[in-house]
Amino acid sequence: AVQLIRGKKGSEVRLTVEKMDGTIKIIPIIRDVVILEETYAKSIIVSDKNNKVKIGYIYLPKFYADFDDRNGRRCSKDVKAEILKLKKENLDGIILDLRNNGGGSLQDAIDMSGLFIENGPIVQVKGRGQPQQVYKDRDSKVVYGGPLLVMVNTFSASASEILAAAMQDYGRAIIFGSKSTHGKGTVQRFVDFDNFTKNNDVKPLGVIKLTTQKFYRINGETTQLKGVIPDIIFPDSYSYIDDTGEKELEYALKWDNIQATKFEAWDKTYDMEEIIHNSEYRMENDTVFDVIRANADRIKEQRDKTEISLNLDKYTKEQKEKKERTKRYKASTKHDTDLSFRFLEEDKLTMEQDTFKRISYEEWQKDLQKDIYIKEAINILIDMQ
Repeated sequence: AVQLIRGKKGSEVRLTVEKMDGTIKIIPIIRDVVILEETYAKSIIVSDKNNKVKIGYIYLPKFYADFDDRNGRRCSKDVKAEILKLKKENLDGIILDLRNNGGGSLQDAIDMSGLFIENGPIVQVKGRGQPQQVYKDRDSKVVYGGPLLVMVNTFSASASEILAAAMQDYGRAIIFGSKSTHGKGTVQRFVDFDNFTKNNDVKPLGVIKLTTQKFYRINGETTQLKGVIPDIIFPDSYSYIDDTGEKELEYALKWDNIQATKFEAWDKTYDMEEIIHNSEYRMENDTVFDVIRANADRIKEQRDKTEISLNLDKYTKEQKEKKERTKRYKASTKHDTDLSFRFLEEDKLTMEQDTFKRISYEEWQKDLQKDIYIKEAINILIDMQ
C-alpha cells in the first residue's frame, strides 16, 4: 500500500476508504515530505473550568527509538524531558495518553515505566521451552511520583500494553480506556532467506516474520489476546464488538499465564472503588457518552450486516443515509469542553521560530478542546486528589 501511495512531491493520490460505519470516502492527499515531528512526544497544561487542578497532558503516538544510533532520539528520553518541563508548573497530576499507540521499542517501554516507580520488574518474556526472563527498571530515581492516569484504547498495542500493565500491577496509575487494549503480547523477529545462500541469481527470496516469544505481566498473565482491561472503562465505537484487536486474527496465540515475579506495590492514597463509581456515574449521565453508545450500537449493526444491495439507486440511498447519520454523530460529539489548554513556555519559544510546529500545535490544541475523554480523565484526577 505504501508503494502505491508514495510518489512525486506535489502530485495527488486518492485513497478510497470504507469506514467502519459503512460509508465510503475518497481522501485526496497532495504528496509531500513526511514531517517526523508529528510522531514525537509532546505535552500541554490542562485546567478544568473551576481551575481546581492543573494537569500535565503528555501525548505519545508510538514508542520510537533510533536503533542505528545509541545516542539518538528515544521516546523514553523525550517523555522524561516533557515531565521535567511540566513539573516546573507545580502539577496536580499527569495524563499519559497512549490511545492509538501501536507500540515499538520494548526497552523504551521499560525505561519509561521506570520514570514513575523506584525500581523493579516491568515485564517478563518467555519462549517455548525456555525459562522466563524478567526485564527490570534498575534506576531507583522516580522522575514523577504524583497522581498518574494512563489512557488507552483498542488500538493501544504491544509496548503500550506493557507500560499500562506494569502501572496497573504496581497500582501506580489508574488505567482509563476502552474495554480492552489490542492484545498483542507476542515477540517477532524477521528471518531474511537471502542470508542463507550466496547464489545472487535466486535473490530476493523474501523474509519470514517468526513469532518466538510471549510477553507476560509481572503478575504472570500474558497481554496476548485479552490485552489490558482498564480500571475505568469508557464507551467508544467498538464497545459492542467482541472480535477486535488480536482476537480478529484466525491463528492468534492463546492467553495463558506463568509464575508471577516479586514486586512491591505502590502505596496508593486514594479510594479506587469510589473513583470508579464516580466516573461510571458521570459517564452514565452524560448526553455525549449516550450518543457515543448509540453510535457503537450502530457500528455493531453495520459490522454484522453481510449483504449489500447491487441495485445502484438503493445502494446510493443507503450510502447517503449512512453519511447523514455519521454527520449527526460527529456534530453531537465534537463540541468544546470547558477545559482550558496552555502551552509550556519552552514550547512557545520554539513555536515562534518554527511556523510548521506552531500550526501543528494549534491544530492539536483545537482537537484536544473537543475531546470528551480528556474531560473525564481530568475529573478522575480531581477525584484522586
